[in-house]
Amino acid sequence: MADLRTDLGKIVLKNPVMTASGTFGYGREYHEFFDIARLGAVVVKGIRMEPADGNPTPRMAEVASGMLNAIGLQGPGVEHFLHDEPYLPFLRTTGATVIVNIWGKSIDEYAEVAAALEAGAQGDIAALEINISCPNVKAGGVAFGTDPKLAAAVISRVRAATTLPLITKLSPNVTDIAEFARVAEASGSDMISLINTITGMAIDIETRRPKIANMTGGLSGPAVKPVAVRMVYQAARAVNIPVIGMGGIMTGEDAVEFLLAGASAIAVGTANFVDPLASIKVLDGINDYLDRHNIASVSEIVGAIQL
Repeated sequence: MADLRTDLGKIVLKNPVMTASGTFGYGREYHEFFDIARLGAVVVKGIRMEPADGNPTPRMAEVASGMLNAIGLQGPGVEHFLHDEPYLPFLRTTGATVIVNIWGKSIDEYAEVAAALEAGAQGDIAALEINISCPNVKAGGVAFGTDPKLAAAVISRVRAATTLPLITKLSPNVTDIAEFARVAEASGSDMISLINTITGMAIDIETRRPKIANMTGGLSGPAVKPVAVRMVYQAARAVNIPVIGMGGIMTGEDAVEFLLAGASAIAVGTANFVDPLASIKVLDGINDYLDRHNIASVSEIVGAIQL
């Protein structure tokens, strides 16, 4: 059995498999299928200071080799997340490593959320993931992730507001992903994660209306994997901090591709909607690959692409 321990600098995970924020809820439903503490980390849906209703329905549409979503970062808000049983109190009982994705409609709110979560979590949050890349909200989200100066301002403010390890989730909707990776590192982020969804659109030709009420949404699933692998490779070569790769990972073989490209850990997203056991199957697939190639530790294949 290979050593799956994953060193992300400020945190060490038992294995490299995480869940992508927005695809795993807060873990409760999936815990009915498997022990979610088996994963490297559970990354929960985005949290801001106040509850958020998200976008009007329909908010999801299946497309070729993936899906579009425009959920709009629906969430319970900081106080409900910290104190209500379906959220952090439940996760605490599972023993899972918890990472919280955070967002805000202003730079001040990002910092306020980070400070409130650290103060209220009693040590039960391993890291924060700064979402500056959601394409489905009108304020915040990708507005910060496609402007280097705004990205730097958000990350710097959050860094000043908390001692928790920080992951910055980058947007693929930019021309130079390496630039934004370097901005995140220089602004105090301990890690980066990528990619978030790619902005897309689908039309029902019978009704002649967009398939989702928001008109555009985020494309995810196997269709985006080659773009994601390319961006992870470019980002990993641009920075010295750990990279968490995601985007269309359906199998252990998909995950290994990201690891070879330079990701130290990976996150499973859309696959969770297809198969609630997807994350565990990906973990088993990574382990099978390492055993098949007589590799002692998963760290040996990080960035091991042969050029």
